[in-house]
Amino acid sequence: MSDTRTPTGTATRPPGGSTGRRAGRTTAPAVRRAGADRATAGSGRMAAILVSPTLLVLTVVVLYPTIMALTESLYGPKGLDPSTGFIRSTEPFVGLENYADILGEAGGRFWNAFWNTTFFTVVTVALETVIGVGMALIMHKAFRGRAVVRAAILIPWAVPTAISGLLWRWIFNSNGIANGLLGHQILWTTEGFQAKVAVIVAEVWKTAPFVGLLVLAGLQVIGKEVYEAARLDGAGPQRQFWHVTLPLVKPALLVAILFRCMDALRMFDLPYILVGAQKHSVETLSMLAQNEASNVRFGPASAYAVLLFLYVFLVALAFVRLLGTDLVGAGGSRDRRRGRGGLRRALFPGRREVTA
Repeated sequence: MSDTRTPTGTATRPPGGSTGRRAGRTTAPAVRRAGADRATAGSGRMAAILVSPTLLVLTVVVLYPTIMALTESLYGPKGLDPSTGFIRSTEPFVGLENYADILGEAGGRFWNAFWNTTFFTVVTVALETVIGVGMALIMHKAFRGRAVVRAAILIPWAVPTAISGLLWRWIFNSNGIANGLLGHQILWTTEGFQAKVAVIVAEVWKTAPFVGLLVLAGLQVIGKEVYEAARLDGAGPQRQFWHVTLPLVKPALLVAILFRCMDALRMFDLPYILVGAQKHSVETLSMLAQNEASNVRFGPASAYAVLLFLYVFLVALAFVRLLGTDLVGAGGSRDRRRGRGGLRRALFPGRREVTA
């Protein structure tokens, strides 16, 4: 390529020189960005198409009933119309009156059911966590007949709750096995604290294997080399459990606890079948909502259901916000990335490292 001389003797480059090359260099990234944007848009449309059936099912199963319950909670029972003296043909709009009546009744059925629900949730989940971890450790051990032991442990969880309630009602009968073993005549299925104990025992028996199953899944992903390193560092079984097993299995354990908390807060069928309806000692929020609905008081029943929904939602939200990183396994990943030195420091926090 030759330069062109101007009358003054200055050399100039032809028009298609470096400027064209710079234009080509600046156009290529723009083309690539446009292609990437089109690919991203196509992936977004495909993702929307794949997720839309799930969103449709959630809308029909969850969102629509929630909106209908919230709307129904703003209406009162038909009852008598004071202006005419006749029974109303439609439910009157009462606004937040149902909520005011429920929450304003100090020591009423709502607060009793609320504390019963909370008590059952805290006690049963705590016991299920301890027993479930023990079951998982037993099922994780290699021994003869392990398959039979695993099947025996998981059978209670596979039994339907209604059948479980009838089974334990027979056990806690006045002439049942429980009184025969204790040697005392205790009326387990009547009003009193013993009714709470009966519900807790039956609930823990049924759902502790669920916690054990999830913890077992977490135990099976822990490598044997971690325990070998701990043994080489002089850690005994107890120290291995607290500083190796428990931190690495914590994500699975927290997921199990979250699921059990949400399920226990909605407890209905077991106390309903085992003890009975309208029992002050074991009445939960779900039982209270069902009792109002069975008496054709759909407005108060919907208000109870909405309050229970908010309670479960707030507990789940607090659980996820406080322990969100552990639920996704970030803590376990950090523990696995610490290496041999980090494992030694966790096993023996007071021991100082000696470096060359």
